[in-house]
Amino acid sequence: MKILYFDCFSGISGDMILGALIDLGVSPDLWLEHLRKIPIEGYEVKITKKRKGFLYGTDVDIITRESQPHRHLHHILEIIEKSETSDWVKENSKKVFEKIAIAESKIHNEPIEEVHFHEVGAIDTIIDVMGSFIALELLGVKEVYSSPLPLGRGFVKAQHGVIPVPAPATLEILKGIPVYSNDIEGELVTPTGAGIISVIAKEFGNIPLMKIERIGYGTGKKDFSIPNLLRVFLGEKIEAPKEEKNLVIEVNIDDMNPQIYGYLVEKLFENGALDVFMTPIFMKKGRPGVLLTVLIEPWKEEVISEIIFKETTTIGYRKYYVNKRMMDREIKEVETKWGKVRVKLSKYGGIEKFAPEYDDCRKIAEEHNIPLREVIKEVEKSVRGE
Repeated sequence: MKILYFDCFSGISGDMILGALIDLGVSPDLWLEHLRKIPIEGYEVKITKKRKGFLYGTDVDIITRESQPHRHLHHILEIIEKSETSDWVKENSKKVFEKIAIAESKIHNEPIEEVHFHEVGAIDTIIDVMGSFIALELLGVKEVYSSPLPLGRGFVKAQHGVIPVPAPATLEILKGIPVYSNDIEGELVTPTGAGIISVIAKEFGNIPLMKIERIGYGTGKKDFSIPNLLRVFLGEKIEAPKEEKNLVIEVNIDDMNPQIYGYLVEKLFENGALDVFMTPIFMKKGRPGVLLTVLIEPWKEEVISEIIFKETTTIGYRKYYVNKRMMDREIKEVETKWGKVRVKLSKYGGIEKFAPEYDDCRKIAEEHNIPLREVIKEVEKSVRGE
């Protein structure tokens, strides 16, 4: 699978994304041909190589020949919709401008419909956004990943006056995205850059397991104490076994009414336990007991521990961390003569497994008064295409 990784060591902006993708190998002529499918005029594109520090990257400059009107969101969405670009480019471009509009609306305390797009309503920003998705489409990228984003510090002058870095709208867009401070004076992440990466990035973190084929550098317009470049890696994703770090809680119980265990197990699953099981054991003085084992995500310990202390007779528990490896899993619906049934599909390399959803099969068996094994057998045939 073709994937792209954004290494945002010096931040991210719309023009840096365009420069990096063209530097990566997108044909400028082909890209410009697609760009002309957007119904806007009064601009020209200048693509050059520029040096930042000791590194060279591609600079994309959108030069407008006339002043631009202040646009509302519906004006921009109309331009996007009237373009002759693909549905994928249109939908993702709309998402970016909608994110920016929501952020601006909150910052200025006004309805989204009344938000004026100043800097981000200009031709160059429309091209930055739509042009980025056009370039990604031309590269055939299926998944995008990104490093955490550096925010910079200080103040910048904008249409509304002097504002702190990062810009308030940028911060709104970046909610839920990993960020950090690298103590660079200046704006490193723009609202446009934040909007684009928030829409396209599947995950933020270290570079995923991949075979790098090409590297591109896009230049920013400003100069900082570090090279103002966006670096991108294009390559093939290397599938690795999925691993998670989980927490195991163990409790020895020998003095509790066994009728309570069924209720306890249900409560634990309802509150996020990944697995719960009980093992018969012998305890002190030969007393029979139960070893209760609960597998959870670490952050759910507080909720699960409260249930254990409230619903059992124990006064303490053991815990330890484990690494869990899993096959990739997904839920798929298959058609049967009785209706749709969910099936769990698991894959790892060339290994494939599937299991019909028990509750769905049981419901059909009860409704149609037929053996459960017959329903399961029919579902298995449907999965195999028999």
